[in-house]
Amino acid sequence: MDHPTPAGAIPFFDGHCDTISECTHQSWALRQAPGHLDLARLGRFQKAAQVFAIFANAAKFPEGTLFAECQKQHGVFLRQMEENADLAVQCRTGAEIDAACAAGKTAAVLSVEGAELIDCDPAKLETAAAWGVRLVTVTWNHVNALSGTNVEQTDKGLTDQGRAFVREAYALGILPDVSHLSDPGFWDIAEMGLGPLVATHSNARALCGHSRNLTDDMFKAVRDSGGTAGLNMYRDFIGGTCALEDAVRHVDHFMELGGEKTLALGGDWDGCELIADWQGVQDLPQLWDALAARGYPRAALEDIFFNNWRRVLG
Repeated sequence: MDHPTPAGAIPFFDGHCDTISECTHQSWALRQAPGHLDLARLGRFQKAAQVFAIFANAAKFPEGTLFAECQKQHGVFLRQMEENADLAVQCRTGAEIDAACAAGKTAAVLSVEGAELIDCDPAKLETAAAWGVRLVTVTWNHVNALSGTNVEQTDKGLTDQGRAFVREAYALGILPDVSHLSDPGFWDIAEMGLGPLVATHSNARALCGHSRNLTDDMFKAVRDSGGTAGLNMYRDFIGGTCALEDAVRHVDHFMELGGEKTLALGGDWDGCELIADWQGVQDLPQLWDALAARGYPRAALEDIFFNNWRRVLG
């Protein structure tokens, strides 16, 4: 395109990044970081909101230490918010997100990736809620006390503890994230019918057969619940040649399934190998322009790039 759309003309609301984990263990500064995103780059967008995940691979931590790691990363998140108060503010509600954006700051929303980080304990969800956590990924790749995953015990759905955890999460205003969950676990949550289903960073299994992606029926269930599914820029979940045009095909597919108010962004920033030739969030205008060139109107693009996450987290 001769005149690419500048970031300043594009809104940005993304459902998943692992940057706080990198800040914790690589001593990154959120203001300017060497990875996929930082506050300087987010500040170039017309308005910006980012869900920051607390994440740790349970296999790399001694048993019984994960909650301490979760607390440690929460502390890092709070320090980064304090040190960068001119650029970002933690937000818990839609109104706070709107206020942050109106003030020209990145709206930072907190999530936990892997309920094992809070010991799969329904009671510890109260602590997470007090921290302002709005999303908890029920499992990461390793099976936990709540459910099987897309990698381990893939035929195992929610346990009784898992059902109690999901009920308490919804009751506290925390959305259970089904990305990484086993297929039976997904359907168990769907059948509970307690609130919107969210898959913060999952693509279309019809186009890329990875078990981390959503089947068409899963996406329709997310759609019908009033939830969201975040487009993941991890090349392993894009498929094809792992290029921009392959990501666009996932958008096309979800939109053909009636996903206008469902599809959002979930880049998996700082947690993946991005699609070909991409370095980070600064490349997202390429996706905007590619979709605009296919005829998507600005209103539809604003829904994908911002409004659908804002609605669900309102």
